[in-house]
Amino acid sequence: MSAAADAREAGRRVEEVLDRLAGSGDRAACAAAEELVRVLMEFYGAGLARITGRLGARAMAPLLDDDLVASLLTLHGLHPEDLDTRIGRALGAADVPVERLGFDASTGVLRLRALPAGAAGCGCGSGSGDAGRAALEDALACFAPEVTGVDLETAAPAAPLLQIGTRPHTPARVP
Repeated sequence: MSAAADAREAGRRVEEVLDRLAGSGDRAACAAAEELVRVLMEFYGAGLARITGRLGARAMAPLLDDDLVASLLTLHGLHPEDLDTRIGRALGAADVPVERLGFDASTGVLRLRALPAGAAGCGCGSGSGDAGRAALEDALACFAPEVTGVDLETAAPAAPLLQIGTRPHTPARVP
């Protein structure tokens, strides 16, 4: 399971517990649980801030490729890279052949164009379909959670190449 899936599962479980508490009708217990989550987030965020501050940028660089570490750093506002760089990192991690068309910060939508089969060099069309979209969304959730939606345009298929070869040699006819 990917780190994005792990993080989503953990978030889902926290929401489930909070929902059960809210459903119990005990408002005090629900408020206490929400405060506990907030305090723990602040505590772990402060710890991560101290770690990143002591490590410095050079020591942090190799950690930025790890989707779980990147996700935690971004969640706590500690990721040293800007959004554009993190989007590029996510697209590279997803390994899906796409062209970036633009990002609308007001809506959180990233516009991409799926490159035609073979654009990645393998001829397999790995960026097509649900698996390619899922890989993109998982990587973006880890590296650039500011991206809340993906508008994935499909490129028109390229015209097939005309194969030109030589005709088999035939002897010349003598009249």
